[in-house]
Amino acid sequence: MTLPEIANRWGAQSRSSRLSARRAIDVLCAGTAMVSLSPVFVVVAFVIWLESGRPLLFSQLRLGQSGEPFRMYKFRKFGPSCDSGGSPLTLQEDERLTAVGRVLAATKLDELPQLWNVLRGDMSLVGPRPESLSFSDCFRDGFEKLLDYKPGVFGPCQVLFRHESRMYPADTPAAEYYRKVLFPAKAKIDLAYFPHRTLVSDFGWIARAGYVIAVECWAALTRKLRSS
Repeated sequence: MTLPEIANRWGAQSRSSRLSARRAIDVLCAGTAMVSLSPVFVVVAFVIWLESGRPLLFSQLRLGQSGEPFRMYKFRKFGPSCDSGGSPLTLQEDERLTAVGRVLAATKLDELPQLWNVLRGDMSLVGPRPESLSFSDCFRDGFEKLLDYKPGVFGPCQVLFRHESRMYPADTPAAEYYRKVLFPAKAKIDLAYFPHRTLVSDFGWIARAGYVIAVECWAALTRKLRSS
């Protein structure tokens, strides 16, 4: 066996070991989170049911690793009559949002069921945001490399663009603005990060996301108490 062949074989084994380690961490952390956050799951499900009945969850096909579609789950933040065939974008003053849905969108608690997607292997804890099939045409001119990575619950763009719904100008169609401005901006950030990611840097983004979510939840609770 030549030296280049040895190096390639070692590289493949090393990559396989890293992927196995990430998968083990995903399963352990997602499972632990689902158990420890089970009271939150129950409370969120109850207030959704109390406000507008069933269904409690919303599901939609998203692009996964290698472009394979998978069904992603969220707590429902739109009215029960809305279906998955509507606009794939949520705007700040989206009329489809319920009162509870606005709180879920602001605090990102609607994302909690994606921990199930992590356990299933559809998603990872950290990865690019899984894109709607409506924007599959955006994965070209180099951006298709994003599909090499398993989509994630957390990541640089999930933190940096957490208020994406506020970024759409009133004079431009939302889908057009997303295709031309927001998607390329997010794709460039993810392509700069994921080829050089480490477990330590991934945990750093999880910690940042957790801090942001905690702050947003506290702010939403404070506003609610002041308005009562």
